[in-house]
Amino acid sequence: MPGHITVRSIPGRIATGAFILHSGTGKWDLPAERAAALHMMAAGAFPFLSKIPASAFVKLLSVSEVATGAVLLSPLVRDRRAGAALTAFSAGLLTMYWRSPALRKAGSVWPTPAGLPVSKDVWMLGIGLGLIAGDCGCGRSR
Repeated sequence: MPGHITVRSIPGRIATGAFILHSGTGKWDLPAERAAALHMMAAGAFPFLSKIPASAFVKLLSVSEVATGAVLLSPLVRDRRAGAALTAFSAGLLTMYWRSPALRKAGSVWPTPAGLPVSKDVWMLGIGLGLIAGDCGCGRSR
């Protein structure tokens, strides 16, 4: 059955789902100073976010992380759908990384020390794309 949950996808789903869920729950009650810093970084990469107050932005970010983590951890959500959620989430983080020059070394894709916490999220993109690709039948003899 295409798009089902495979045994080999479970470790990646649990690791990323638990990590993202934990991250999201930790953002719900952020101090105003930390919320403002996160909001400023996100608005620098996505200017439309500057119209949202920092406190509301952090609540939305928290909810989206909790939802993404829950989707990955749910056995009711098929691999491809969970992979699509993870890919969208990580693509947003990596877009912010790419659009924030202070996070990368000049003229390079490699992170500065400040960019390392965001650049490492490339592993989530790989897991998400792997979940989408699923068991494509690659390498099977017919």
